[in-house]
Amino acid sequence: MAFIEWVFGAIGDGTWGWSLIPFLVVLGCFFTIATGFIQFRFFTRMFDVLRPSRQPRAEGHVSSREALFVSVGGRVGGGNIAGVAVAITLGGPGAVFWMWVIALIGMCTSLVECSLAQVYKRNEGDGTFRGGPAQYIRHGLGKEFKWLAVIYAISLIAAFALGFNAFQGNTVAGAINDSLGVERLWTGVLLAVACGIIFYGGIKRIAKVADVIVPVMAFGYIGMALLIILINIFSVPGVLYTIVTNAFGLQEAVGGGMGAAIAQGLRRGLFSNEAGLGSAPNVAAAAYVRHPISQGIVQSFSVFIDTIIICTCTAMIILLGDVYVAGAQDINGVVLTQDSLASHVGGWSEYFLSLAILLFAFSSIIYNYYLGENALTVFTDSTIARQVLRVAIVGIIFLGATAPGATAVFFFSDPMMGILALVNLVAIAMLFPVALRVLNDYRGQLAEGKEHPVFDPEKFPDLDVDTTAWTDVR
Repeated sequence: MAFIEWVFGAIGDGTWGWSLIPFLVVLGCFFTIATGFIQFRFFTRMFDVLRPSRQPRAEGHVSSREALFVSVGGRVGGGNIAGVAVAITLGGPGAVFWMWVIALIGMCTSLVECSLAQVYKRNEGDGTFRGGPAQYIRHGLGKEFKWLAVIYAISLIAAFALGFNAFQGNTVAGAINDSLGVERLWTGVLLAVACGIIFYGGIKRIAKVADVIVPVMAFGYIGMALLIILINIFSVPGVLYTIVTNAFGLQEAVGGGMGAAIAQGLRRGLFSNEAGLGSAPNVAAAAYVRHPISQGIVQSFSVFIDTIIICTCTAMIILLGDVYVAGAQDINGVVLTQDSLASHVGGWSEYFLSLAILLFAFSSIIYNYYLGENALTVFTDSTIARQVLRVAIVGIIFLGATAPGATAVFFFSDPMMGILALVNLVAIAMLFPVALRVLNDYRGQLAEGKEHPVFDPEKFPDLDVDTTAWTDVR
């Protein structure tokens, strides 16, 4: 076991340690420049997803908005509550600035990868679509790269469907036990039953649930942060000044100065918003839209919501309070956020934060499950295999909730996510010319005066596009 842990530790060091973050940053900058800063040019169009009149009628399908909320539910999680606090503890307030920077760059990366997922999505014949990195590797790069899709799929199942779901079950049960005193066993039973009911409804039920849960959790958390900002409105300029000066080393808050701020900001930002990691495209492909770029823009908005809005909420809760003292905290993000929240509005906020953690974790669990189900199709379309996966994931969620020590066996999760991220980045770098062609088609239709560009597969006869996925789009 020690040798296996060493192997995965080396993989983690080789991906997250030195190669993955620079690759993500450099590629994101390249995409941003090559597309003409598209995430900023199309920023106002991101909000169209919130207006039904601007979207195609999607009866019997997963709508663009539902796909957005599923992906937001997956991106928003512990990284937004605990991860931001850890970034500030280790990197100082300046880490928040670099989280903003990597989010703005990552918005373009997410647009590219999710647009490609739409281009190469497959029609399931029941009103749903399936796609993602495994599909754009197989249908975009060709059959000779199927081995790369297999590596990606194995990594996705191991990291998200199994490992991260065990941790999420543990997080929910722990939060409820600490705040309400409910035994882990009962939380585990209720969580497993609820998840099983949702899993067996497929992507349509997952999307419907996310369409309800995610707005509640997001607006609730944002509302609490806005209340705290209003209470401390005159301190906000000073906090923003501290964030910027610390980011550039003009005001050192922790050991390592500007270097620590950059390292922690980039790492925690990427871990939170998942832009370029190859997870969100699986959900993006399920949406019913007129043009691939439309959903790419929507998923770019998802990164904005996760980091620029929700992570900033946590940062303000911490930095506007008097609990955080530079260099004086131990590295326990949840405690720092919880204590900071209580310092503003009182001890009752412990229950609010527990509810937020519950909703964040629950939405992540159903998101992670769908990623695993989608990855399974690389190996088989067997209904039996899908049922086995569902039972296994429900069991793992229960195990993580009731036996917290058992989550230690999922030490491979982060390294496997590092592998799938590298595979995805290689794939989208190779397929970027395709994404650029599709983007130029979208821009061209806008220039012609079309308010809602429509994708026509006949314009791209050289691409392995499933034309049945686009036959009734208007």
